[in-house]
Amino acid sequence: MHDHSHSHGSNTRIGWAFFLNVTFTIIEFIGGILTNSTAIMADAVHDLGDSLSIGFAWFLSKVSEKGSNSEFTYGYRRLSLLGALINGLVLIIGSAWVLTEAIPKLLQPEMPMVEGMIALAVFGVLVNGFAAYKLSKGKTLNERILNWHLLEDVLGWVAVLIVSIVLLFVDWPILDPALSILFTLYILINVAKNLWHTIRLFLQAIPDKELSKSVYKTLIELEEVDSIHHLHLWSLDGEHHVLTAHLALQDALSMQQQLELKKSIAERLSKFNLEHTTIELEMTDEQCRDASEAL
Repeated sequence: MHDHSHSHGSNTRIGWAFFLNVTFTIIEFIGGILTNSTAIMADAVHDLGDSLSIGFAWFLSKVSEKGSNSEFTYGYRRLSLLGALINGLVLIIGSAWVLTEAIPKLLQPEMPMVEGMIALAVFGVLVNGFAAYKLSKGKTLNERILNWHLLEDVLGWVAVLIVSIVLLFVDWPILDPALSILFTLYILINVAKNLWHTIRLFLQAIPDKELSKSVYKTLIELEEVDSIHHLHLWSLDGEHHVLTAHLALQDALSMQQQLELKKSIAERLSKFNLEHTTIELEMTDEQCRDASEAL
């Protein structure tokens, strides 16, 4: 059953993050010009990319709420997964671009307008921190990927704040690119992990090995079941899973016994909150029409 309150909450959080990010990106461009800081301008371009990604994710999240139809029989939930994939790729590309900007500055560091950097850094930490806090309450892959977008910005502004304060007292402009490289690499590693998980879901890998084992154990414990084959567990979007399985029965069952078995199966599987389940009952000596498959 579709949880409308959960999806509405997800859209609201992504919407908050989008408008906050767009507003701050505009302020950041203005601030970069006023402080004559190339680092801030580079971060503004990066934030612009984040804003576009978050806006796209917001759109996909809304579209993914549509119900199923004759063309998209499972609905549009996988569009949300597509959004998570695209956002992850955008963030990796953006982080790589930040590295290409920061690494050359290790060789030729420049002293920026420190006071302006401090003001923008404090504002950046507050705005992006609030947006990240909003998204941290979410559980969807989209929200997790977007949260890394915002955490990258928060850490970036913390780095800018630290560097700005230090530069008030010492002439070490190389600290700016050095810290930028460190936090970008840290975020890059974490986003890569989430991106790999998203790609696995696209390839219809099992979303959770322990869940698969628990489902198998729950079904095989039924006294009417002799064996299980063609058990397939995959995910629409990382949250809503689909299960199909063929259960070979110990003995032939009457219609009433089959109805009771189906009711028992439904009760046992209810704890897993599966989005779709398809269970086929077979006799042990019955030729499975899907016998050509290995599983």
